Amino acid sequence: MPPSHRNRAHLVDRIRTALLAALAGALATIVAHACALAAPCSFETQGDGRVVAVIDARSFRLADGREVRLAGIEPGSIEAARSTAALSAIVAGRDVTLRADDDAPDRYGRQTAFVFVAGEENSVQAMLLSHGEAFAAANVADKNCSDTLMAAESAARAAKRGIWATPSATKNAESTGDILAGNGRFMLVEGRVLSVRQAGATTYLNFGRNWTRDFAVTISRRMVASLEAVGMAPKSLENRRIRVRGFIETRAGPRIELLRPEQLEVLVN
Repeated sequence: MPPSHRNRAHLVDRIRTALLAALAGALATIVAHACALAAPCSFETQGDGRVVAVIDARSFRLADGREVRLAGIEPGSIEAARSTAALSAIVAGRDVTLRADDDAPDRYGRQTAFVFVAGEENSVQAMLLSHGEAFAAANVADKNCSDTLMAAESAARAAKRGIWATPSATKNAESTGDILAGNGRFMLVEGRVLSVRQAGATTYLNFGRNWTRDFAVTISRRMVASLEAVGMAPKSLENRRIRVRGFIETRAGPRIELLRPEQLEVLVN
């Protein structure tokens, strides 16, 4: 081959190699970006900062004065000091990134967000859940995020970590007194649904025979279609063991109002 042809071929090979390298780099960037977008609870970034003070089990203050409240979880222990210490161990003095669907503050002016410590892939919420130091609130609209939080809680429960070291973390639906003692607090309650009754626009999952005294789950008419859509029509829950999570209200007997299907889990009978 003449020298001019060899030089031309060599140049073509160099250009081809450079183009392939550039294409590979571009594809890697696209894949990495897609994976970041698909990562559970990695919503739009709403700012970052350094944690200078942990206020309680679900909130902390940044160096710029903003107060942040953790989305998607509820404290797992009634011992405030323990719950606060668990959060402090993860975020105190650390740089964090805030992610959320929007940056609207809550009624107390706090920014509600999923929080990621610099250098960590998992959210602070997932860390607390996996250590058994929180309950999944089941109020996250994004399914991937919600499933991730529930899975972290389930893993801690199976390993008996943190609050799951004793059975008292979940209340027995037949122990009305224990449930009433938690009026106004977030709880997990397990038991068998003895009957399903409708009164006006409300459906009741009754866990006891005394409807005015025993524990029940209330379901508004607008929620029925959502339950049916996920295969949990209220009538189908009769005589099934379920776990329900939510805030305890006292209306004669203790109640949890169902606001999302994710609050209910059907257990093995």
